[in-house]
Amino acid sequence: MSVIQKIQDKYGKVMAVIIGLSLVIFVVMLAFENGGNLFKGNSMTVGKINGQVVDYLDFQALTETQSRMLESRGLTGEALNQQANDAAWNQEIARVLLTQETDKLGLGIGKKELNDLLFGANPPQDLAQGFTNPQTGHYDAAAAQQQINMIKNQGTPEQKAQLNEYLDQVVFQHLAQKYDALMTTTINFPKWMIEKQNADNNQISKISFVREPYASISDSSVKVSVSDIKKYIDNHANDFKQEENRSIAYVAFSAAPTAADTAAALQKILELKKGLDSVKDVKEYLVRQGVNTYYDSYISAGRIQVPMKDSIFRVGVGNIYGPYIDGNTFTLAKLVGSRTIPDTVKIRHILIATVQQDPQSGQSIPIRDTATAKHLADSIALAIRNGSNFDSLVVKFSNDPGSVENGGVYDNVPSGQMVPAFNDFIFEHPTGSKGVVKTSFGYHYIEILSQKGSSTGYKIAYLTRPIDASQETDMAANNAATLFAGRATNAKSYEKEAEILQKEKGINKVIASDITPMGYTIQGLGNSRSLIRSLYKADLGDVLQPERVGDAYVVAHVTEVNKEGTMSPEKARMMVEPLLINEKKADIIKNKLGKITTLEAAASALKKSVETADSINFLRGSQVFGFEPKVVGASFNKANVNKVIPEAIAGAQGVYVVKVDNITSLPAVNANVEEERKMRYQQAKQQAAFQSIQLLKEGAKIKDYRSKFF
Repeated sequence: MSVIQKIQDKYGKVMAVIIGLSLVIFVVMLAFENGGNLFKGNSMTVGKINGQVVDYLDFQALTETQSRMLESRGLTGEALNQQANDAAWNQEIARVLLTQETDKLGLGIGKKELNDLLFGANPPQDLAQGFTNPQTGHYDAAAAQQQINMIKNQGTPEQKAQLNEYLDQVVFQHLAQKYDALMTTTINFPKWMIEKQNADNNQISKISFVREPYASISDSSVKVSVSDIKKYIDNHANDFKQEENRSIAYVAFSAAPTAADTAAALQKILELKKGLDSVKDVKEYLVRQGVNTYYDSYISAGRIQVPMKDSIFRVGVGNIYGPYIDGNTFTLAKLVGSRTIPDTVKIRHILIATVQQDPQSGQSIPIRDTATAKHLADSIALAIRNGSNFDSLVVKFSNDPGSVENGGVYDNVPSGQMVPAFNDFIFEHPTGSKGVVKTSFGYHYIEILSQKGSSTGYKIAYLTRPIDASQETDMAANNAATLFAGRATNAKSYEKEAEILQKEKGINKVIASDITPMGYTIQGLGNSRSLIRSLYKADLGDVLQPERVGDAYVVAHVTEVNKEGTMSPEKARMMVEPLLINEKKADIIKNKLGKITTLEAAASALKKSVETADSINFLRGSQVFGFEPKVVGASFNKANVNKVIPEAIAGAQGVYVVKVDNITSLPAVNANVEEERKMRYQQAKQQAAFQSIQLLKEGAKIKDYRSKFF
């Protein structure tokens, strides 16, 4: 013990220093791993909008809200993640820019105005729905105010936070409406301008011309240098702005199911066929097998969109068709029943909902209990039988916003569009039937107004099993990719190994370009946020480690790194080179023409004939030469009438020497100028909100750091 005590006394301070240094090193490594900085701390900034910081936690909450909304619309996977993230980012940009702009303009929402928005004659729709008395159909503003005040004073921190978020959104939406109103009131289309445009568009011109198409000169005879391209980019800088982007070359080693994997999947589905064949309660059996998508009602043959439907119909009720391959699954289809049903139905209904969709989360939230909903639906049915007006009851009680404005009517409803219980009632009962039906939304009072057509409807149960790759298949592809990456360690060896791979295995190298930091999709591969994140952690020339993308292991090589700003000549060459080739060809043709005097002299110099084009329209051009903007513009210049234009016109398709023969006006068409002004105003008003945000974005300083976090 004395020896241990001496060591502790002598080296205790040294060990403490070593442990302390280790902890510091560990913290620094974590900081740099997460994009942090030793002196600035571990940044949680997702972006900056005109200097305003977008915090990671706040932005994550916005993204989750968007995800829930998109999930409610059926979106899943990486597509959901991408759209939710982009939607949240665009929403935050709009919020910050509009808030900053309205602050500058002195626009705001005071306490009295907010109270009027919440509790006045036109409250927000979700608030109105939650506090409308189902018996009277009137909005109970006092109850709404009492509930909000109770949350403010006695609510939990979470409830208060949700309320504040809701109120902030109400304020922002109304501010946006004020800003839009400010913009749209400046829109004007003067009467004289409409009349002038109509008069101009009502003119036609006739020209004589000589033309030399650019195609008459070989592209190979014209050289475009890097300096030519750079000069063009410099003169048109706004047309060649680019986001940060990268390009890769990649090879993909397939991990898709083999023949042996397919045979194993077939055996699994065959084992389930006996159970599906003998079971009496098909729905319960499918649920036990993990299938929750069975549509337990009849759908007409024309509405069934499965590839083998004709074969399924022929097996007869109670029998099974399959297994057959549908995409990457084996499928069994049991024909549960068939009957004659109408093609379409016209109905009207009143929904007494037990749930409604939360506009913020996209999730269903309870709004009344089942017993109350059924009692109210039965009362409505009784009231209608006793002579009450259906249209009045729809407005007062129905919770279906999709049909209230139409008197509760849905016309030309095809089979399979409504939930099963609703579908059963309207397709299995005759015209004139009325009743109360329970669905997952609540209770519906339904009246069948009319039915059209007749066809056979089918009820079909589907049981599927995926054709998945086995562990052995997956490991073989992974090992092949790992071996390739081990040999291809830099740009030179990657090219060499890719060439060998193509010759020996037939696996081709593929190029994917213009991959942005927040991109999700890679050309030829599909969605892979993980691979893109790895790409942006690498340097030019690096070979990335194998990554699983879809049904393949991918080994990528960074071939191009482009910073945000103006395109390089190499990047812009494909866009610019054809334009410059035509410019140089135009110079050659103009030199061949020399000084322009007459059309005949120009025709002789080019060995062409003089052509004519009449009925040239300012908007549509000519049937003779198509739409050549410069030629059309010169054709309507009154100063050119009866003259040969002294300068050859370099158009989109060739060079033109033009003489304007005449300009005439067609008989005036009776145009309703006032109606046209109104139409243009409405069109401009619809575009104003989007355009105003775009203009604010163009003038803003926006820094996007999302790729470090997502």
